[in-house]
Amino acid sequence: MRKRAGPVFAAILAGVLLSGCLGDPPAASGADWPGYGGPVDEAHYSPLREINAGNAAKLGLAWYHDIDVGPSSLSAPVAVDGVLYFAAGYSVVHAMDAATGKELWRYDPEAPKAAGRKLRAAWGSRGIAHANGLIFTGTIDGRLIAIDAKTGKPRWSAMTIEPDDSRYITGAPWVFGDKVVIGHGGADFGPVRGYVTAYDQKTGKQAWRFHTVPGNPAEGFENKAMEMAAKTWTGEWWKYGGGGTVWNAMAYDPKHNRIYIGVGNGAPWNQKIRSPEGGDNLFLCSIVALDADTGEYVWHYQTNPGETWDFNSAMDIELAELEIDGRKREVLLHAPKNGFFYVLDRETGKLISAEAIVPVNWAERIDVETGRPVERPEARYPAGKTAIVYPSPYGAHNVEAMSFNPGTGLIYIPVLDQGRAYTDPSGPLAEWKHLDGQRLSVGTGTPPADLKLRPASSALLAWDPARQREVWRQSYPGMRGGGGTATTAGNLLMQGRATGAFVVMAADTGKTLWSFDAQTAVMAQPITYLAGGKQYVTVIAGSRFQGAAGLEREWNYHTQQWRVLTFALGGTAKLPPAEPVDVPIADDPAFKVVPARASLGETVYGQRCSICHGPTALSGGAAPDLLRSAMPLDFDAMNTVLREGVLLERGMPRFEELSDDEIAGLQHFIRKRAREVQAADPRASVSRGHNEGQ
Repeated sequence: MRKRAGPVFAAILAGVLLSGCLGDPPAASGADWPGYGGPVDEAHYSPLREINAGNAAKLGLAWYHDIDVGPSSLSAPVAVDGVLYFAAGYSVVHAMDAATGKELWRYDPEAPKAAGRKLRAAWGSRGIAHANGLIFTGTIDGRLIAIDAKTGKPRWSAMTIEPDDSRYITGAPWVFGDKVVIGHGGADFGPVRGYVTAYDQKTGKQAWRFHTVPGNPAEGFENKAMEMAAKTWTGEWWKYGGGGTVWNAMAYDPKHNRIYIGVGNGAPWNQKIRSPEGGDNLFLCSIVALDADTGEYVWHYQTNPGETWDFNSAMDIELAELEIDGRKREVLLHAPKNGFFYVLDRETGKLISAEAIVPVNWAERIDVETGRPVERPEARYPAGKTAIVYPSPYGAHNVEAMSFNPGTGLIYIPVLDQGRAYTDPSGPLAEWKHLDGQRLSVGTGTPPADLKLRPASSALLAWDPARQREVWRQSYPGMRGGGGTATTAGNLLMQGRATGAFVVMAADTGKTLWSFDAQTAVMAQPITYLAGGKQYVTVIAGSRFQGAAGLEREWNYHTQQWRVLTFALGGTAKLPPAEPVDVPIADDPAFKVVPARASLGETVYGQRCSICHGPTALSGGAAPDLLRSAMPLDFDAMNTVLREGVLLERGMPRFEELSDDEIAGLQHFIRKRAREVQAADPRASVSRGHNEGQ
């Protein structure tokens, strides 16, 4: 008969089970969550198991914190040594006691004051990183800032972009060794050539920079990689910038000392403009492996050669060890926008397998021998023709984080099923040009008005990457119904929902174990960590997208509350009651809509306003709902906001170039839409408050 372990041995054993081994650093043990991708293999996975499938039903709210700056709903926190850090709004970094929610410090880089037209990108920070006692954050005006993690005082600031260009930063920095690397966005707003830059963590001095697309050959090439890439472009692509921004995901591989970067789409989207005779257009829509010390090119894998649909590869890059065909393989897992799930060999970059995870019609399959897609020619919308392409530019998988659990062997992917009609713009393609600061750089035209696509849908997909097959899924109505995910060794899978639920599931089956009403959409990815020896889960709640639950309008900008929510076993905190607030559609019967002015206003709205206020003028929570605002009824008020920038510090950009006619056109278009919505649904005259649609 085996003797029971003594208390000392039991305590040691518990520590080993919790940490993996006694020598593990806090990140590897799961005690900390120091970066966007989590403590292990960038997989949004934690080895913690104090909270597990057997006791998750005992979870409760430990504490919450109301965020007073926005937008911030897609921001991923980090946690180190019992302190929780997060960036809200435009990179306003907060430090809080992770066990109690007490604010320790706050640092505001005052990015809106410096951003100018970059505010038109309309995003706040999606994440930060911690290393060597420093918090690193990027800003929308292009700075990379190192902040003392204890005091909240800035140590150094580096401007990562060029003066007056269209670049900006919304993504998280990545840290490794003594370096921190940052990318940027902006290719949809101006002539941008993408790159990533590494800086010394202590000093902020630039260590290396890698461009993702070649520049003008007449000016020479920075390295052999750019010389090679230039052979895959045609025409005068450099005049358009080329694109290829690394605006979201990267991954650090300590075994090979590499940083993998996920490269974005071309600028403009339409390849017939930027590279008129075709070509692969390296390194657009690629995973590129770089030497972490020098930034030198190692290998690349391109998911969409010569892409023309905005199918970028800027989404999660996660590392794993899988048993494939009877042997262990070190792999890289990637689900870009294009609808296929890729498994690559980490050492060589060679394709192991790729299969579709949603309905796809731009390609028949991915050829494993060549690594290239077998495209359907009609998907490239030949001249004079319109093509309905699946997925849409929102992608089969977007910024909502997927996660990989080595225990279940499954990867959990928030997927979208939506199509888009593509056609060339009217007039000669050679006359196309960027209009700086406006979202007009895609180079595609308006499809026929009577063209109908099937309704969009979304799901949480549990996928077996070794066998490339679906294991289970949970479907949601409408587009973007689920947020980012995280998973743990306790057989947990965590995800927020657009309807306002934060859900903890069994990672092997998808069975719901526990759910919390967050009173607003939860689209950011959660994290889990230890504070005072106890396991906590934190997620940031707040709506960012519209129509996610199958409704045109769900969360009200003025009545929802962005919050940090932290949970633990036995938590007893309560949110304040969600009081419904009536916000009627604003109107003035004396205001006469002039159709010609409304038509002009619709064009202006689509170019400048829709990214924040919603494509149909129904906001989903990221910005005020203009149909319910009295401000558009007053020309002087519109002028003060749009041209004078009175709300600049609150994130509302200036549009100083707008004419009186264009501002008046916006007034007429907004009134037209308000009356259309009210006529279609008289209930829309009154907002149904926080919990509408649940």
